[in-house]
Amino acid sequence: MARSARQSKILEIISIKEIETQDELARELKNANFDITQATISRDIKELGLTKILSSSGKYKYCFVGSDEQVISNKYISIFKESVISVKAAMNLIVIKTMKGLGAGVASFVDKLNITDLLGAVNGDDTVMLIFPSTIVASEAVVTLNDMLV
Repeated sequence: MARSARQSKILEIISIKEIETQDELARELKNANFDITQATISRDIKELGLTKILSSSGKYKYCFVGSDEQVISNKYISIFKESVISVKAAMNLIVIKTMKGLGAGVASFVDKLNITDLLGAVNGDDTVMLIFPSTIVASEAVVTLNDMLV
């Protein structure tokens, strides 16, 4: 009974708040009077099938895979990291240089990120161009994308 109550509380917490780390989740559970260890949280995350997605604020958050949110797996993020050579702004555009032949895959991945105010993406063999309504929005997106490369 304690496990199901705890896991229900985890689902409730992640549906209300953007929880980025297991430590944040542990704090929230302790505030809700659950005595929990990091190992238990890790096991609960695996059992619930939680994954991290990029939120609209540009931070990663835990999400239930069965939810309506678009899920980005860690495998895609790893592929993105390995494929991208550079991400640079040019006015209201972003130019992403990729390894040869990976432009389409990177463009598809970027579409799944649901970046705020992204008007469109065009790709070639080793280049992706992202179009934004302003220089400011493009600059913010460059920071988000470069953070993913780290």
